[in-house]
Amino acid sequence: MKIAVIDDYQNAFKTLKCFPKLSGHEVVIYTDPETNVEKIADRLKDADAVVLTQQRTYFPRALIEKLPKLKLIGQTGRAATHIDLEACSERGIVVSAGGSGNSNATAELTWGLILSALRNLPFEVKRLQEGQWQSTLGIGVNGKTLGIYAYGKIGSIVAAVGKAFGARVVCWGRESSTGRARAAGFEVAKSREDFFADADILSLHLPLNKDTRGIVTRGDLARMKPTALLVNASRSGLIEKGALEEALQAGRPGKAAVDVYDQEPVLGANHPLLKMTNVTCTPHLGYVTRESYEEYYAVVVDDILAFAAGKPSHVLNSEALGKK
Repeated sequence: MKIAVIDDYQNAFKTLKCFPKLSGHEVVIYTDPETNVEKIADRLKDADAVVLTQQRTYFPRALIEKLPKLKLIGQTGRAATHIDLEACSERGIVVSAGGSGNSNATAELTWGLILSALRNLPFEVKRLQEGQWQSTLGIGVNGKTLGIYAYGKIGSIVAAVGKAFGARVVCWGRESSTGRARAAGFEVAKSREDFFADADILSLHLPLNKDTRGIVTRGDLARMKPTALLVNASRSGLIEKGALEEALQAGRPGKAAVDVYDQEPVLGANHPLLKMTNVTCTPHLGYVTRESYEEYYAVVVDDILAFAAGKPSHVLNSEALGKK
């Protein structure tokens, strides 16, 4: 098969342990991001299979209809809301998505964001490189209130580290989430209002879907302390559109640290958060570790080989089977 791998920004795919398994197939790798539908279609026009990394590229009907040769989309992770599954099924394109990824990677990045923001690390590193010495007073975690919105796989790790650092950990979320938090010995906020108002550090760990889109509102942010830090290494869409920028300008919360954006990739520094001195920004690095890539891509490669052998696995749209 002809296999196209897109958005491999680090050119890492061919260095992974699973790559040699595809030695009997033709593999083309694209490392630069592309968002134009026509240009993406031109890249993929001869591909039998395409490998997608997380949600880096959207696959709407307009793109799918320009790829008559495509038979398989191999998606890292289980989330596929960026793919028009109905359009794929109509054209007999199988979408395989398996594996749950590495929760530790995103939890580690979350704490990297927290510590970088509280201790002003990007600013101090830049000043040191420019020949200057320390000039800011950092903020510690010990004794502070750490809010965890959704005590799941990632949130539980962030909470445990917060406890180890001496923070008061307070959780919020659906009943199942708060139930797990209580069972693990963590405090649950008395109300949503108290959760946002009391947090010194508030970290979001919800999946993005129709129920959680915009779940953090302007009202929620307005309740936060002027000294508080909001951290989002999950999905930008969890926060009401435009609300975070407005809240930071108003001073509640006083700081933010984000790894995710409404439109990605962010190129040319074209985002309002990048122009704010009270925001620490990273380019969606949460899951980007070698260990995570090994796990994610190993599943995709096995799915490609299973499809080639006539035994597709982790199929999200079974109605597409047998149409091509």
